[in-house]
Amino acid sequence: MSKPNQPPPATRPGPSRRVSLGRVRDLEAHVPADWWNRIFGALYLKTDADVVDDADLTRADVDRVAELLKPGAEDRILDLCCGQGRHTLELARRGFKGTEGIDRSHFLIQRARRAARGEGLSTRFREGDARRLPYATDTFDHVVVMGNSFGYFETEEDDLTVLKEVARVLKPSGRLLIDIADGDFLRTHFDARSWEWIDDTLFVCRERSLSADGSRLVSREVVTDAGRGVIADQFYAERLYSNESLAGLLADVGFKDVAFPAQVVTDSKRAEDLGMMARRIVATARMRKEWSQVRRRSKEHERHCAVLMGDPGKPDPLKPDTVFDEDDFYTIDRMKEALRELPGWRFTYLHAHDDLVRDLVRLKGKVDLVLNLCDEGFLNDPRKELHVPALLETLGLPYTGAGPQCLAFCYDKSLVRGVATEMGIPVPRAVLVQPEDHTFDVTVDFPVLVKPNLGDSSFGITQRSICHNASETVDAILEIRSKFGYDKPILVEEFLTGSDLTVGIIGNPPSAYTVLPIAEEDYSALPDGLPRICGYEAKWVPDSPYACIVSRPAVLPESTASAIVAACVRLAERLECRDYQRFDWRLDAKGNPKLLEVNPNPGWCWDGHLAKMAEQAGINYSQMLGQILRAAEERLVQAQPQEAVPSPAA
Repeated sequence: MSKPNQPPPATRPGPSRRVSLGRVRDLEAHVPADWWNRIFGALYLKTDADVVDDADLTRADVDRVAELLKPGAEDRILDLCCGQGRHTLELARRGFKGTEGIDRSHFLIQRARRAARGEGLSTRFREGDARRLPYATDTFDHVVVMGNSFGYFETEEDDLTVLKEVARVLKPSGRLLIDIADGDFLRTHFDARSWEWIDDTLFVCRERSLSADGSRLVSREVVTDAGRGVIADQFYAERLYSNESLAGLLADVGFKDVAFPAQVVTDSKRAEDLGMMARRIVATARMRKEWSQVRRRSKEHERHCAVLMGDPGKPDPLKPDTVFDEDDFYTIDRMKEALRELPGWRFTYLHAHDDLVRDLVRLKGKVDLVLNLCDEGFLNDPRKELHVPALLETLGLPYTGAGPQCLAFCYDKSLVRGVATEMGIPVPRAVLVQPEDHTFDVTVDFPVLVKPNLGDSSFGITQRSICHNASETVDAILEIRSKFGYDKPILVEEFLTGSDLTVGIIGNPPSAYTVLPIAEEDYSALPDGLPRICGYEAKWVPDSPYACIVSRPAVLPESTASAIVAACVRLAERLECRDYQRFDWRLDAKGNPKLLEVNPNPGWCWDGHLAKMAEQAGINYSQMLGQILRAAEERLVQAQPQEAVPSPAA
């Protein structure tokens, strides 16, 4: 048993009330409909202290939350039915700034607030009913229901109402974690009778039985003081949920990806009757919904932006399973959340590519700007990424990012190498293997990097792309051809062993632009023997050894950093990159920088390279997207023909 979310306290019983009922044959008949309103006070903290007052168990619970939900330090976390706030406080101690707790028990909430003040923690506690949460829609990134605090209401409909409220206050793609008694286990393993000493003078006797319909476990506690006699005789009932029944309830509300990643066997130091807390299941789920409409006071100065994305209903050949997964949907939701924070804008989202032409025609004259985030390409075909801005230009719709010509150039790595060489910008030595080539004369010193000449997102670049001899090179070329086709050229490039660098620019060189701090890939956690590359496995395979790679601010000689930035600015202007762009560089063994790739319309996601570099510059994700929009607006204004200024009269 644990603390519930209770309705307001009932009137205290008068002095004539009999403390104990004596022998009772039907426990269920004595359970008040609002039993949770009566028993969660100071006595509860004593009778359940073996769990609720055990700091080690609380820390283990929060370890589990951190492992399964992986919340960010700035994420908003609601501890629903928090009781005296033991989990809320532990989360706050660990630096999760947006954590707060809610419970209906005035006594427990007051205790939680005192504990927070005593530790100097700013976490917030509120009293409230779980069926009517006092929070705005789309408020929390995570909701946790810990310590078997679900299933106290008399009907399952009330439990469903609680989950609907959780779904409402969660953001799109927000996560729920429920820690609940293992109903299947308890149905056959509950103790019908037990008793235990709480301290030297207090003991409790318990009786239990299943409800008539088998859906709830009914309990009775008779608490006795050795000197004063019986001081409490209380009845309660908790619904028994199995994995299947809880999953069904969550699905009814609209939760997706319901999983049961953990089972908890409580290791109590007192090792007495743990009741409902003895064995528990942990369920996690993700909320799939759209953002609620934001009501704005005035639209007089509000600009309308259409956001164009890839089509989640179609296959995407760049993704590991060729489909949009939950991480993709979460990324889209984070983007929508960030855009909602931008004042003066309202957004329309377009992702159904079969209807894209029709939808854009309808929006002509009704939108101020199109935020082109469709880096998947039209119909999720990466070779048709340039088709999207071409369509927008045909319709006369202003948009963010690179135009068709720039995207066509930068999609071909060999062309970019040629432009860079013409401009005097150093590139690695390389050989282009044409589709008709059946013998390969590799004139570049080993080791080499073998990669598709066309494309982005590190498509086709794996640990086997690093070759140390001719035989490995031939194998790598044949592997790329077998996977991606025999009709495309392949680049065999000298593999540089120095620092792996990325430069991000927001704006439009040479006039108004911001160069973000240069980032470097940190390979220190990569197992020995694996080549130091940030390829497809690092970006798309979460359980790959390459998933340990992180980006950190680069430490470079000032002359090297200045040369790299100057070259990026010149390339951005020469290739007609617009609004935001990213450049990949690597140092050779002597510390000389060489250009690898140019990325117009680079990854815009919240955890991508551009966002990480922006964060290093003190620009959060929402601000980064806002700066891209402003850069496009300023560019479009400058591109408008200026009205002729009349000459002054003679």
